[in-house]
Amino acid sequence: MVESRSPRIHFGSIGRRKFIKYGSLAIGAGVISACTRGGDTTTSAVTGSSGSAASGDAVKVGVMYSTTGTIAIVEKSLQDATFLAVEQINQGTGPWQGKQGVAGKQIEMVVVNPDSNWDLYNQMAKRLINEDQVSCVLGCYTSASRKSVLPVFEENDAILYYPVYYEGNECSSNVFYTGAAPNQQITDSIPYCYENFGPKGFFIGSDYIYPKESNRIAKAELEAQGGQVVGDEYAALGTTEFITIINKIKQAQPDFVLSNLVGDSIPAFYRQFKDAGITPDQIPIMAYPTTEEEIQAMGPEYAEGHYSSFNYFQTVDTPENKAFVEQFKAKFGDNRVTNGVMEAAYLQTFFMAQAMEQILEAGEEITTSTLREATRGQEFNAPQGKVKVDPDNYHTYLYSRIGRWQADGQAEIVFATPSAVKPIPWSQALYKGRLCVHPTPDDRSDPTQETGNELPVEYLES
Repeated sequence: MVESRSPRIHFGSIGRRKFIKYGSLAIGAGVISACTRGGDTTTSAVTGSSGSAASGDAVKVGVMYSTTGTIAIVEKSLQDATFLAVEQINQGTGPWQGKQGVAGKQIEMVVVNPDSNWDLYNQMAKRLINEDQVSCVLGCYTSASRKSVLPVFEENDAILYYPVYYEGNECSSNVFYTGAAPNQQITDSIPYCYENFGPKGFFIGSDYIYPKESNRIAKAELEAQGGQVVGDEYAALGTTEFITIINKIKQAQPDFVLSNLVGDSIPAFYRQFKDAGITPDQIPIMAYPTTEEEIQAMGPEYAEGHYSSFNYFQTVDTPENKAFVEQFKAKFGDNRVTNGVMEAAYLQTFFMAQAMEQILEAGEEITTSTLREATRGQEFNAPQGKVKVDPDNYHTYLYSRIGRWQADGQAEIVFATPSAVKPIPWSQALYKGRLCVHPTPDDRSDPTQETGNELPVEYLES
């Protein structure tokens, strides 16, 4: 295995005026360019560029994840997974064995840290597209950050690769969605809760669009099973005091809790839930945003016996996952864990690289138009299993899995689909028969179609 070093940050190539220009965006928010070449990973400050996104021997790509602020607890891991993927692509290691770069060009990352601030995501997206002139951007975690940058990508006709499970009900021709759509996470987990725990659910979440919309979908799914929601509570992002909500849970006596808390709120809630004397045998928690990363932060004893629904867990038994875990730990430390959103950030980087290589080998330039066309239909043997970008709706065929957390902080997988599930962006519990189909790659008109029919579950052929 090629030994590599973590990125070094230096500001020697940036003038004071330029540093103030970028640094004024936020305290703690950084803009750096990370170029991985050969056996080394170096990092330097952006000095601005008016050249092509794919000129000379490099292709410029934006990387936009928060490494500070309330969401950094998990979002930093997405940046790490992206760094690993780019290093492997540039060096010709891992899944990119035998190659080097994309058609001989190195990927040059322009890395920004929006500091968990939705407005900064918007500002930094504009800078990456208009000033740094990157060919595309890999990034965002919360739906709030995605919604903040979406108008920027659509107005500039640029491409965002977005790696996080989300509430669906969106289908942009400027986004490739590589995290779970509702039918790849909510649709299986709610019937599982109903059948294994009981009909009464108490729903909680952080107070923004993703938790509220996901809980709205989950409520419709639960009611369709014959169940009911006996509580629906939201806490401001970053909240770490949950005694009032936990007392309401005790009073409501639900059969399970559905948690869509995110960031620093997750460890706080689980710790206080256990400290309140509630055990998983009494009221199990089913969560979407809770991954190995948050469990490591809180201590496994607080999550043991509870559940998460995800496309990937570190315990997935595939050769690709074994290699991924080993390579990630070799680069970032044996104490680190992998997780579902990190894996999506990793696999989408290979979707991007495969598309770029296809374009360059055809003798074409990397533009939004060519990248959009080349990314549609891309397949990759990811750690979770074989996945594919749906050519019609730009979402990704992904596995659906449910894990029960163990004493070691890892998940025992108690449910899994036989192969990757075709994504349906619109919740069928709320919008029966609504589809998203882009007529052609560069047709940016409204892609929604109303059929009114039940949509069957479809799987990716092995």
